[in-house]
Amino acid sequence: MSTPSSLHARAWLTVALLWVVGALNYLDRVMITTMRGSVIEAIPMTDAQFGLLTSVFLWVYAVLSPFAGFLADRFSRSRVIIASLFAWSVITWLTAHATTFGELLATRALMGISEACYIPAALALITDYHRTTTRSLAVGVHMSGIMVGSGLGGLGGWIAERHGWAHAFSLFGLVGIGYAVLVAFFLRDVPQPLTATSTASSKSDVKLGAALVSLFSRGAFILALFYWGLLGLAGWAVVGWMPTYLNEHFHLSQGTAGLSATGYLQAAALVGVLLGGVWADRWSRTNPRAPILVPVIGLCIAAPGILLSGTTDTLYLAIAGLVVFGVTKSFSDSNMMPILSLVADTRYRATGYGVLNLCSCTVGGLTVYAGGALRDAHIDVNRIFQFAAASILVCATLLFFVKPKNPPAS
Repeated sequence: MSTPSSLHARAWLTVALLWVVGALNYLDRVMITTMRGSVIEAIPMTDAQFGLLTSVFLWVYAVLSPFAGFLADRFSRSRVIIASLFAWSVITWLTAHATTFGELLATRALMGISEACYIPAALALITDYHRTTTRSLAVGVHMSGIMVGSGLGGLGGWIAERHGWAHAFSLFGLVGIGYAVLVAFFLRDVPQPLTATSTASSKSDVKLGAALVSLFSRGAFILALFYWGLLGLAGWAVVGWMPTYLNEHFHLSQGTAGLSATGYLQAAALVGVLLGGVWADRWSRTNPRAPILVPVIGLCIAAPGILLSGTTDTLYLAIAGLVVFGVTKSFSDSNMMPILSLVADTRYRATGYGVLNLCSCTVGGLTVYAGGALRDAHIDVNRIFQFAAASILVCATLLFFVKPKNPPAS
């Protein structure tokens, strides 16, 4: 039988293992946005088509997310995670061998299928292990891995300039395959007695239809859904087009623009997810709405930050605005699963997060594609950043009205 100390150690081992998986997850998905020039030179396409490479990933990822979350609620979370990591790493490696736009588009769609299974399962597994006193911090530490991975995505443009765009996909695909084998030896689900509650039933009783009915019967979940969807618009607008914006607006090289956009943003986000996690956990001791209020405060600061970044003609101010946005917007990332734990049935956490991803990534994909369409129409892409700032303020308002339904310890 596992002792409390051994369970505590495994709880943080799980976070450590998933930290690397999360980094690989986002590195593999975003690095293509930092090598636009190299990709278009090797495989001719319009800017709208280049935007579609990210959009199709997001749309497929979005559609599959609720089903992927259900798999994590119904079956072993750890096995879903391992299978997802192995599959997307193989597809990353295969991407390096694409020679036409159609083949490249197909690999991006396949990556959307394989990566959809990871985030809902990973965050649900972390919240299984961690209770309210460490929950937001544990999620924040895991999300910091995602930020590091997104930041390292800038290596894609740097490697592409020196070795060709395909080299990065081949390299990181092989790294992911090797790490999947390693993780299989150590990652485990929480012992069943620890996850059981007076209202929870066995995993065999979890049904997708019942999960969706339960989730959408709660007004707080619907508000959270709209909030997360609009936040996806802002987040993917920045991730998808900030490298190109810095490249063209400030005349930076492809590699420098990619590393600047992802590096500064994700370094700031790394601080933000940890700060937001610690702050929410401490405040939760006296106010159960802390996981909600901390992101609200952050978003009210993030909106002016991205507005400054997208409107200034001074590079240093643009970077400063990007950093402010990165730190404060990330309060939401470390607290979304804790918020979901407050408003949704504990049996359906992963399914609920999958539904949130469906909304967020659908909107995000439309945003990235719209950016390409605007560029083809010779409209400055900074219009998207301005719209993102307005959307963030709406997000803060929606989130403020979300009311917890579950007790803090659930």
